Amino acid sequence: MTFTTRIKEEVTKQEIPSIESLVELSSFIRFTGQIKKNKITLVMENASVARRIYKDIKSNFGVNIKITIRNQKRFRVTQIYILEITEKINTILETLNILKDNKKILPEEYFLSTEEECAAFLRGAFLACGSINDPSTAGYHLEFTSSTKKEGLYLASLLKKFNISAKVLKRNNHYMTYIKSAEMISDLIRLFGATNCFFYFEDIRIYRDHKNMVNRLNNCEIANQEKILKSGMKQLEDIKYLHEHDLIGLLDENVQEAVKYREAYPETSLSELADIITQETGRQIGKSGINHYFIKVKKLVEKHKEKNLRK
Repeated sequence: MTFTTRIKEEVTKQEIPSIESLVELSSFIRFTGQIKKNKITLVMENASVARRIYKDIKSNFGVNIKITIRNQKRFRVTQIYILEITEKINTILETLNILKDNKKILPEEYFLSTEEECAAFLRGAFLACGSINDPSTAGYHLEFTSSTKKEGLYLASLLKKFNISAKVLKRNNHYMTYIKSAEMISDLIRLFGATNCFFYFEDIRIYRDHKNMVNRLNNCEIANQEKILKSGMKQLEDIKYLHEHDLIGLLDENVQEAVKYREAYPETSLSELADIITQETGRQIGKSGINHYFIKVKKLVEKHKEKNLRK
């Protein structure tokens, strides 16, 4: 069972007020219904969704609904549920704020006057044309598909009311309204009332965020260690040059002392080297002091090399 199916099944098991069921039904028929003059056809792959929609139509409009179940073979055998409505077509579409004067319209302001009704509309859209990646197997991605850009933008505007940012993109002959933010997808699952799926999603999100943080810290630690080693190796090269050209004696005693400790502890950072010198000599010195000593070493090496080049 896919994660999308799990969310839809959990959502359709909830009991909702009659007003919200009308809004949910309006959204569902808008985004997946095949609307003709004398018939509305709804095609679904999810049995729980089919039961929910059948119940909503029956309880709100009392019409007869023809149900057809077919086996579909693509990658696997699945059952397709087809609901056909041939009664009160105009009444249903006008009541659900889908048609006005025989023209398809976006929901009017009165139809979605509360946050609960807006949430119900989004829930109906997800049941009709929504899908979501399983966070355990892929990246974070939730999308709605719509036949027109206007409907895609309308969904994005509704999502924005709940501080959820979505983008609209054309894909073949349809439009995709999609969300990539894990936190916002989590908020939407919670808005749908799919509590079990919400906790499942959050557990994986927290685990992945923690894993990514640990990886970033490890990478940072490795980068710092490489930087320390590179710096230490350069200092040792400078020290070796001073020895080869008998220049150590030109350094003052404190710098010569730092040079000896660097040779004894080649892989330590400047901070660690400063702590070692402080503990073993009793002379207080910090990282900046050690760094200042090795700047003197570097300058002496550079000065000697420049002098040799001029000869």
